[in-house]
Amino acid sequence: MHTEQAFTSIIKENEGIIYKITRLYTNNQDDQKDLYQEVVYNLWKGFKTFRGDAKVSTWMYRIALNTAVFYSKKKKGYKVPLDGVVLVQETYDPVLEQRLKVLYASIKHLKDIDKGIIFLFLEGRKYEEIANITGLTTSNVGTRMARIKDKLKKEIIKE
Repeated sequence: MHTEQAFTSIIKENEGIIYKITRLYTNNQDDQKDLYQEVVYNLWKGFKTFRGDAKVSTWMYRIALNTAVFYSKKKKGYKVPLDGVVLVQETYDPVLEQRLKVLYASIKHLKDIDKGIIFLFLEGRKYEEIANITGLTTSNVGTRMARIKDKLKKEIIKE
């Protein structure tokens, strides 16, 4: 398979990763589209050197999160609109929807690296994989997760 075809195939198979991260680190569709393009561009730049030592998803998470954190730092100071949260649910539950809005709004107020850690945790990733993606130690991920959970609890209780 040619390099371009292989890359396009990987992007199509894993575009949910890119979409979720760009949604978490942006506040509107235009910014999300810009960040999506930056992530794909950075993935393309790194594709030729990807050796397959890690899973494709781990490699993509690492590049996408690093790109999103850098992008977020450039946009620093922009306030997060609460109505910009989009939720996907199989059945409509207004109480659950409100709780999820509060949770995601609270997550958007975390530090950039903490957003990535809680995102990966909510995606069902184990601490070891989160450590591998973020470059932190497993124990550091555990410590940060405890602090993140405490911050989110306090933030949500205020709501």
